[in-house]
Amino acid sequence: MTTTAPQCLARLALEDGSVFHGRVFGDPTPRNIDGEVCFNTSLTGYQEVLTDPSYAGQIVTMTYPLIGNYGVNDGDLESRDVFLRGFVVRELANVASNYRSTSKLEDWLASRGITGITGIDTRALTRKLRIDGAMKGILSTLPAGEASDAELVEAARASTGLVGVNMVKTVSLNETRKWDEHLGDWSPIQGPRSGSSADTSEKRFNVVALDCGAKLNILRNLVDSGCNVTVVPYDTPAEAILAWDADGLFVSNGPGDPAAVNATADTLKQLHGKLPIFGICLGHQLLSLSLGAETFKLKFGHRGGNQPVQNMATQKVEITSQNHGFAVDTDSLAKVGGEPTHINLNDRTLEGFRHKDMPIFAVQYHPEASPGPHDARYLFDCFIDMMTTGGSPTGEQMDAAQRSRNELVVGG
Repeated sequence: MTTTAPQCLARLALEDGSVFHGRVFGDPTPRNIDGEVCFNTSLTGYQEVLTDPSYAGQIVTMTYPLIGNYGVNDGDLESRDVFLRGFVVRELANVASNYRSTSKLEDWLASRGITGITGIDTRALTRKLRIDGAMKGILSTLPAGEASDAELVEAARASTGLVGVNMVKTVSLNETRKWDEHLGDWSPIQGPRSGSSADTSEKRFNVVALDCGAKLNILRNLVDSGCNVTVVPYDTPAEAILAWDADGLFVSNGPGDPAAVNATADTLKQLHGKLPIFGICLGHQLLSLSLGAETFKLKFGHRGGNQPVQNMATQKVEITSQNHGFAVDTDSLAKVGGEPTHINLNDRTLEGFRHKDMPIFAVQYHPEASPGPHDARYLFDCFIDMMTTGGSPTGEQMDAAQRSRNELVVGG
């Protein structure tokens, strides 16, 4: 059953005065939806993009022109829900052709209350966002008689945006849960286990994951690397984390402005030196803030599966999956003991760091991919090594872990 008709119009209005006219798909409910308009350059993986909690508060534009051609299925979900505000595509595929597909994209979005717009010039929109930066916008399904283009532009300008807003609280779990590696699902647990980390586990390490909007493939990779994973809410206090007697702490990805999640940064500060800590994306930013570094908003962010990142010690380059609109100031991090390990070759922004004296390291990109290349999955092995040695990995150690992982893949 098709949920939207071709003649049902939709508009995307930007704070700079631009208005794009197209057709609605997904949830056709007449309304105005506000969000920060950004773009993603991935050629595939739209379902993983849609279910990435890091997009909370955003209206996402796909630069690839044809979206929906292979449908959707429950096996490719990256979270328990869809947290973005709206979805923008050039052309919505008429046919979903894939043996794994269980429904069409538009029907699946409608079932989750998400509205999309198709039929607009996404090249022009992307160029505008690259030149002028990510903008506040309104995705409207209201008739022109109820809201003029000018009124939509004013609504976009008056919307809150992401700066200074804690979006993490909208996506984090509100209870502690254990990730079940066999069922690929959550199971509730009552509280910290008793005894040492070896008492109740066949795995080698027990890890607490601080959920700021964690993608499920991160949890899968932690398990595949040899960890039992207990996921706790983003605002869990330091003493409650330490009560788990874990071998290490993982700080997840998540949406929005890291400076607005200052309570979590304060918690991480209390945990410095008490257990090994690994962070990805927002986790990278929050760990930097906890050390005393500064963050800033990027012009249009890094979102896609083709970002080149260089290991500063070995000069090797990885092609990475990324999704973030803020970055860490490198100079401020160096002043508080952070040593840069990776750099973005497009704009020279910081992509990874290690602490010189404490078992802390983090990357700005997504080694778990989903969607994207698998070049950086060795970083999960580096986390295992850090829990073993008690020291953050050097660039050379990361290189050795990468070569070992590559040999395993080729040999397997």
